Amino acid sequence: MTFFRAIACVALLGLTTPAIAQGTKVAFGAIQQDTSAPVEVSADELSVDQATGAAIFTGNVIIGQGAMRLSAARVLVIYRQDSQGIQRLEATGGVTLVSGPDAAESQRADYDIDDGVIVMTGDVLMTQGQSALSADRMTVNLDDGTARMQGRVKTILQTGNN
Repeated sequence: MTFFRAIACVALLGLTTPAIAQGTKVAFGAIQQDTSAPVEVSADELSVDQATGAAIFTGNVIIGQGAMRLSAARVLVIYRQDSQGIQRLEATGGVTLVSGPDAAESQRADYDIDDGVIVMTGDVLMTQGQSALSADRMTVNLDDGTARMQGRVKTILQTGNN
């Protein structure tokens, strides 16, 4: 059980009011993300495909941009065709995204740098303080600090008595 799933389980124990929906919009992150900020990547290994110019980072990959941090086992970096910066990132394997006090984990995350959008898929779990939401998919808009949860969304609402 991962760290965030363990926190979510503890936060959800003892609460009795489930809320299930097919899609919902929530805030994500304490601040708006500067999508024009430099992207810093660290990993155990890097390989570059000379034909496509794509870079593959593997092993303990950590990506930082401003106050946002994304970690995964593997990240594919796809550069713009004009070689002027990163077009998108594709992260797989135990993906964790942290922005301010909020955190989310999933099996995969695709980050479109120009649009400032991260799409997380596969057993998505988002934690905000003591609250947690799960879904099949979460789309995070970094420009306005919102997230949309879709596909079997589930949360347990705090009643204020706990």
